[in-house]
Amino acid sequence: MYYVKEVRLSRILLSTIHYPSYTFSMHCPHCRSEDTSVVDSRLAEDGRAVRRRRECTKCNHRFTTFERQELSTLIVIKRDGTREPYSRSKLERGIWVACTKRPVSQEKVDKMLTKLEEKWGGNKKEVSSSTIGNDVMKELKKLDKVAYIRFASVHREFKDVEEFKQAMNKLL
Repeated sequence: MYYVKEVRLSRILLSTIHYPSYTFSMHCPHCRSEDTSVVDSRLAEDGRAVRRRRECTKCNHRFTTFERQELSTLIVIKRDGTREPYSRSKLERGIWVACTKRPVSQEKVDKMLTKLEEKWGGNKKEVSSSTIGNDVMKELKKLDKVAYIRFASVHREFKDVEEFKQAMNKLL
């Protein structure tokens, strides 16, 4: 059971939902304190996310958090036939490994992932890992050719140098 607490500040009515058995506090990444406050909040990614600027009241460290709609209903079908829930962070880690020491911004990667997630989550409940890999490769090819080759070498599982050379020749 929950209750709503309303606080009136001048002409602004703030409503807070309190859940007695849960605490929803953001930990400071610097000192791990639970005492943080939101300094600024605005829409991001064309209204598909909320960007919050927070400050720790203990150490005064400022940090940014993002709140996005979770695609928890999207299931990824792996190569071996097993299924697992889609994880944006897992895919983003793989993309960043490919983009290491490349001039690719966080904003570009976020836009790419958001665009692809909308494509995959349209009316589907399941998407194959090969579809995800191929779509990411297409977008990386537009974004950065070196990152594309790095990602492709893992996704396509090149067996030897010849397969790698063939992929390079197609790119050039």
